Amino acid sequence: MFCVASVRRFAGRHMAGLFAVVWLAGCAGLPEGVLIPLETDVPGTTQVPILVATTRAPSADPGILYSGERGPAIDLNEIVVSIPPEENRTVGEVQWPKKLPPDPSRDFAALSVKTIPDVRAAEAWFLKHRTPNRRLLIFVHGFNNRYEDAVFRFAQIAHDSRMEATPLLFTWPSRGSLFAYGYDKESTNYSRSALELVLKTAVQNPAVDEITVLAHSMGTWLTVEALRQMAIRDGGVPSKIENVILASPDLDVDVFRQQLADMGPKHPKFTVFVSRDDQALRVSRRISGNVDRLGAIDINDPQYRALLEREGIVVLDLSALRVGDRLNHSKFAESPEVVRLLGARLIAGQTVTDQDIGLGERLGAAAMDVTNTVGSAAGLAVSVPIAIIDPATRDSLDDQADQLGRHLGNAVTGLVPVGTSGARRCDPRRQDCATAR
Repeated sequence: MFCVASVRRFAGRHMAGLFAVVWLAGCAGLPEGVLIPLETDVPGTTQVPILVATTRAPSADPGILYSGERGPAIDLNEIVVSIPPEENRTVGEVQWPKKLPPDPSRDFAALSVKTIPDVRAAEAWFLKHRTPNRRLLIFVHGFNNRYEDAVFRFAQIAHDSRMEATPLLFTWPSRGSLFAYGYDKESTNYSRSALELVLKTAVQNPAVDEITVLAHSMGTWLTVEALRQMAIRDGGVPSKIENVILASPDLDVDVFRQQLADMGPKHPKFTVFVSRDDQALRVSRRISGNVDRLGAIDINDPQYRALLEREGIVVLDLSALRVGDRLNHSKFAESPEVVRLLGARLIAGQTVTDQDIGLGERLGAAAMDVTNTVGSAAGLAVSVPIAIIDPATRDSLDDQADQLGRHLGNAVTGLVPVGTSGARRCDPRRQDCATAR
């Protein structure tokens, strides 16, 4: 009752219900104090050890560890998270306990929490937990995340993606409140130099060979700003930082264009997840001067497509995917297909193409099997769950698209799945038929 009433008062004073949608989606609330370590483990569970670097202020509550306020320095910890047996969970879900203490057979739980006293101890931790490829994955969470939210979400991603990388979480001071957008945004600015220091320390560690950064939502601003600072200070981003994955980036598109320019040609390879139905980014756009957010762009817009292809940025459009998140803001972590794609290809720094997700195969099959009806081709277009801008594979997909068009007797010339590289976009109401490059 309190939640609904609060929504009505807030929506009435501000944005005609936009925030009401976001607030209602988060009304269910999550338990607090979940990080008190359990004394026993349960057979069949999986243990995920995570190194955590944070700019949050410590909390006096041992079940919370860190608050949403800003701390004076970077603190380091190790947290081991227990994940329920596979038969008791769904890939993409963080199963929060309904009561404390959690039941490890069905709930995420903390098994141990240890302070890492200094950088030397952190390096020893990495040596103990490093993978054969010596890759480090750094995750930077987004807006409205408590400390434990970030820990459990990263543990879920690390587990469900089956990634081959050592996990490091960078968590910044978010108050975990939908009404603290301004505070959270300033906290990312507060944490830029700290993330830059974490990145530089990882680069200088000879035991680390490759670094991938995965950032979500407002955390993408923090990540790109830290990389920009590094490039300005050092003349470029170090080559060890090979890949940066931006999921639902809450980034002003114009600012992102300038950040890339400031980095210069020596910037990492970027992969971006976008979704046009992202409700959280729709709200962010409204309160940020109505400038498009990078995570909600239409990849068929010629100006954006030109920017992305010029910079060699691979974009995965998840607009057609449906997950449990009513805001459509966490598809990258909640979709089983996408989170496994993260682990199998993206975190490893491999290029993802339409063929990797089966799109190329579907086009090839369509050229052989689809009858000469516009309806069949249209059905193919809307059934593809992920669309990709990938400049490296544009030519091969153009050939497949042309083959499909010829097979349909030119009845649907240029009609290929939305977002396919080089897709022709013909509008019968106009005289032109342009190819987006």
